[in-house]
Amino acid sequence: MENKHQGHGHSSHNMTHHKHSGHDHTKHNDQSSHEKIDHKKNEHSGHNHSEHHGHMIEDFKKRFWVSLVITIPILLLSPLVQQFLGLKEALRFNGDIYVLFALSSFTFFYGGWPFLKGLFDELKKKQPGMMTLIALAISVAYFYSSAVVFGVKGEVFFWELATLIDIMLLGHWIEMKSVMGASKALEELAKLMPDEAHKIDENGNVTDVPVSELKHEAKLLIKPGEKIPADGKIYEGKTSINEAMITGESKPVSKGEGDEVIGGSINGEGSIKIEVKKIGDETFLSQVVKMVKEAQESKSKTQNFANRAAFWLTIIAITAGALTMFVWLVFTGQSFNFALSRTVTVMVITCPHALGLAIPLVVAVSTALSAKSGLLIRNRNAFEEARKIQAIIFDKTGTLTKGEFGVTETISFDKNYDEKEILKYAAAVESESEHPIAQGIVKSSEYKYSVKEFNSIPGKGAEGNVNGKNVKVVSPGYLEENKIELQEKEKIEKLSSQGKTVVFVLIDNKLTGAIALGDIIREESKEAIKQLKELGIKTMMLTGDNRQVAKWVADELGLDDYFAEVLPNKKAEKVKEVQSRGMVVAMTGDGVNDAPALAQADVGIAIGAGTDVAVETADIILVRSNPKDVVSLIKFSKATYSKMIQNLIWATGYNVFAIPLAAGVLFSYGIVLSPAFGAVLMSLSTIIVALNAKLLKVD
Repeated sequence: MENKHQGHGHSSHNMTHHKHSGHDHTKHNDQSSHEKIDHKKNEHSGHNHSEHHGHMIEDFKKRFWVSLVITIPILLLSPLVQQFLGLKEALRFNGDIYVLFALSSFTFFYGGWPFLKGLFDELKKKQPGMMTLIALAISVAYFYSSAVVFGVKGEVFFWELATLIDIMLLGHWIEMKSVMGASKALEELAKLMPDEAHKIDENGNVTDVPVSELKHEAKLLIKPGEKIPADGKIYEGKTSINEAMITGESKPVSKGEGDEVIGGSINGEGSIKIEVKKIGDETFLSQVVKMVKEAQESKSKTQNFANRAAFWLTIIAITAGALTMFVWLVFTGQSFNFALSRTVTVMVITCPHALGLAIPLVVAVSTALSAKSGLLIRNRNAFEEARKIQAIIFDKTGTLTKGEFGVTETISFDKNYDEKEILKYAAAVESESEHPIAQGIVKSSEYKYSVKEFNSIPGKGAEGNVNGKNVKVVSPGYLEENKIELQEKEKIEKLSSQGKTVVFVLIDNKLTGAIALGDIIREESKEAIKQLKELGIKTMMLTGDNRQVAKWVADELGLDDYFAEVLPNKKAEKVKEVQSRGMVVAMTGDGVNDAPALAQADVGIAIGAGTDVAVETADIILVRSNPKDVVSLIKFSKATYSKMIQNLIWATGYNVFAIPLAAGVLFSYGIVLSPAFGAVLMSLSTIIVALNAKLLKVD
């Protein structure tokens, strides 16, 4: 496996795209002003990249409309158009050719300026591309026509020149609006932070202060419906918080004292007080914005391929253009005008503009979309690799299971009490105890009875009076000591063999039920494993737990394989072992003690990161603790790659028939493409590529 983690595999990537008048597509998405969410400029006017982009869109729009207006007299003064309209005599006057020349010169230098500037920028960087082709095409048309005006024999090419420039300006204007739509997603993330916070001083007085002035451990009041201004911990109050814009979790999350809150999320119906834990670029939102920006700028293998293809397409265009002119002039005896028209059309239609956008737009859309869904991409290549995953190894604790001690089964030995009732009685007694087993039972019961006369039975359990009945929750040792016969012995032994702790419930000294406790399997895990199997992916589990526990979890979830009693420092070796079978392997863990394993895997996925998104060794970070997000990630990787391929086909496929048509192979059948129509085709492919990228969505 390549060393994708050197420098964490993302910061060293730079992206090179084709330019619009010297402006880089990467800069469309350049969120450098957001690497830190700067609240000092936070009337949200500090979005320089967006303002710059907005000015460029306005510039193309203005140049298009001005050029379009000037094109009308150019068309009316062009001999070919006059002849077509039957108005040759009516529109002719002395010196009309010079008026036509003046108007066309204005269109060439004003409307064509972004392309001429782009030509110099590309040549300066020794990267001839789209701007080079357009600038060459309009320059040849303009200077040849100008020479005709001043005495060279031939026909002017001005109306074709004007319409070509108009269509190119329109295409760029529409395409840039699409690009801006993709880059706005990050801006929206940055805007989630409010500008002000209600700060509580030592005397309990509340004053409004700018968020930029907040310090660690500051106490804040958050009123119902307000945005939370910083990452922190609730020390007073209860509420439900909407984190949908940040983690993708659609349901409001209930929060109370001791729970963490994320800056930018929206407080629900309760009023809460929090202590600030993270500020500035430490905050979850700042980390996400920074990560998305780096992922958007990182260069993927597919992008490298597209860049090479764009370069070769430029070479093909210039070669095909020169060859077209040579063939028409030397072998057919056609006029220079006709040969020039074919050449210009070939160069315009072959222009790799759409190819320059095909991948960057999908990258911009996919990284922003995934971030909004709680899937954070640190390593672009690993994200693309995720579509090829053949085996996934899950860390057990905290990933497939909750990492919490809780009730896994309740058994009733008495038909007068069902499982829920037994759990309620047990929870009532255990509510007075601090023991982990007691806490596990209490957490697992939805409703609790009240208890009186609580007593601890040292080393054996606890008892109390619940609803007028004596209820005991005891260990197997208590049953042995009191010679109470165990019912359903085989079932109890099976639960014990799975590594579970089993306690017994006695009501009025009669054995009524048993409760098994263990690490609770997440509800979503079973569905996630099922969906992964449907995708043909092998599912495995790594755990430091004993074999019985590992086997039980593996059997419950239907895993293909499991590795038990694996020490943290040996986890990476197990990943290597699976890789040695020739599989593309993903490792999914919480990033705490499985960092080497995450680094060893082809795709390292940290799950349940919550607000701690700086998991250094992970390629992809899943904010939620939901294993189904792994399925979403793989499907999204496949969908993203599919969009890239579709865009590459849209960007280049039409050239297969368009170049021969532009060169005039069907001229004998009366089918000839004009330069303007060539520009329409080229612009259309660019717009299709932009719209197709925006259709991408997280499943």
